[in-house]
Amino acid sequence: MGITVFTAASVVTVDDEMSTAHAVAVDEGLIFAVGSLDEVIAEVGEREHTINAKFAEYVMLPGLIDQHLHPILGATTLATEVIATEDWALPDRIYPAAHSNEEYLAKLSEANGRMSDDGADDDEWLFSWGYHQLWHGGLNRHVLDLVSATRPIGVWQRSCHEFYLNTAGLQVLGIFDDGWGEGVDPEILATADIESGHFWERGFFNLLFRLVTPMLFSPERLERGLRQMVRYLHQNGVTAFNEPGAILVPGAWEMYEQILGDEDTPFFSYFLTDGRGPAEQGMAHDETLARAEKQFQMAPDGVPGTGKLAFFPKQVKLFADGAIISQLMQMKDLYLDRDGNPNPHHHGEWILTPEMFEERTKLYWDAGFQIHIHVNGDLGLEVVLDTIEQRMREHPRIDHRTVIVHFANSTEAQIDRIDKLGCIVSSNPYYPVGFADKFGEVGLGPERADLMARNQSVIDRGIPLSFHSDLPMGRSDPIGMMSCAVNRVTQSGRVAGPEQRISIEAALRAVTIDAAHSWRKEHELGSIEVGKVANFTIVDQNPLTVAPLDLDGIAVVGTVFQGRWFPVAAGVAGRASLTATRGSGSPGSFTDAGAAGCICDVAREVMRALAANAA
Repeated sequence: MGITVFTAASVVTVDDEMSTAHAVAVDEGLIFAVGSLDEVIAEVGEREHTINAKFAEYVMLPGLIDQHLHPILGATTLATEVIATEDWALPDRIYPAAHSNEEYLAKLSEANGRMSDDGADDDEWLFSWGYHQLWHGGLNRHVLDLVSATRPIGVWQRSCHEFYLNTAGLQVLGIFDDGWGEGVDPEILATADIESGHFWERGFFNLLFRLVTPMLFSPERLERGLRQMVRYLHQNGVTAFNEPGAILVPGAWEMYEQILGDEDTPFFSYFLTDGRGPAEQGMAHDETLARAEKQFQMAPDGVPGTGKLAFFPKQVKLFADGAIISQLMQMKDLYLDRDGNPNPHHHGEWILTPEMFEERTKLYWDAGFQIHIHVNGDLGLEVVLDTIEQRMREHPRIDHRTVIVHFANSTEAQIDRIDKLGCIVSSNPYYPVGFADKFGEVGLGPERADLMARNQSVIDRGIPLSFHSDLPMGRSDPIGMMSCAVNRVTQSGRVAGPEQRISIEAALRAVTIDAAHSWRKEHELGSIEVGKVANFTIVDQNPLTVAPLDLDGIAVVGTVFQGRWFPVAAGVAGRASLTATRGSGSPGSFTDAGAAGCICDVAREVMRALAANAA
């Protein structure tokens, strides 16, 4: 086929100088030359080549990277009835947010009504994702019973770390049966409230998850959701992602190979082995390491840039404390109530207890693994840093690149320790944008809420910083993540922690070269340089020259993956459509004026029940 020379209005290389070019030559999926058109043609010389001016009016960026997302969770949650705290624009449908208790219950009741109108049997499950009590009010099985007393209902909380069931759902899963829960670890049972139908953290992941999996993760639902997710990532310009702690429910890997590995899927799907499951199962050390090696061999990453699916060798995901969105992170100081007073009844959770975390960290560290650690609270981070410090004393390692993942709450002293210990950070920049307003009102208080994700403090120390969506915790939209980090504008329109805003250049690095660095892929991905994989994201404006507040209006035209062009299909809701459709009043747009004013009778009964329960 010869060499293809792509020209563009501007090529943002994200090399060390953040230089700009106008042409890139691609040969067999790799970058052959970069520079002006004349320079590139001179480098190509007498070799067979074609010039492709398709991007002459557009800007070429390095293929954008989502450092961390969850394909099964993203596929499954977004294949339910999405009723969330923010709008979700999927390829074929826009789900407007529910901003209040009234709106939430109306939308859930309407979803139940649609299922009945469509002829769904009463025993067919209604699953919804996106509920959060700070936006949507209290929820329990008795409230859900008023939505339907016969149809099993499962509500997956916005964080994916909590779940609610109505009575019919509890019955279908056998949770009211005699002897249920016998032999279960009391600590796990303590994170399940059967009377309210509420399961959280270990109670959800270790108790309920296995019961609800056949319905929530059915092959049909998973395939439909995964195909939708492929289109969703592409419309947002993603060319590579990483699933940390791969969730391999039965049949999942085969479906990954079929869908994520398809020749028309325009991105790399990388995976880390899970360190949490073996820890909680008490798996012996030798067996744990053998399990990890078996997973590496499922999809080895031996040939740079060739495999669509690959496990990173000797990289593992571990967990410290609970979910930020559920306010279950472990904090040094007490959580606060709505009056700003300490709330001794609100406390965080450990996903892996400090003792278990210490033991498993030592296992993987001594075996030479790079460790990616989920941690959200400043107390959780203190435990993590103490543990890494102990590892370094016992067994010093150069360039271990331990990744502090999420990085929700921290102190300046802790960031100094991150730097000193040689750790790196993968931050979720959506946290202050999506949650600072509500968390400032209850839970953290204004100061701690506004300083979530101290990204500029990380950059000030020269610590490598990458961004991730943690889909479905945030939208898998690297340009949107850049906008969150650069602007930090909350849902109410104010700036949270203005001193933690970062430059556009630093934000672009966080979704390109620094994300690749966190995977040890910086020599293959993340910049437009000779010898790297020819992955590019094509956009309509140069992020380096737009005003910061205009970043989120940049549209993705398509992507080049391994040298092959993949345009965003006509009719797909492109990422910039969030701004374009807001307030349009068109079907499926964000103007849903009737939602709050046309509450059906069952929703009114739910409201009455909530009021009675509160009383």
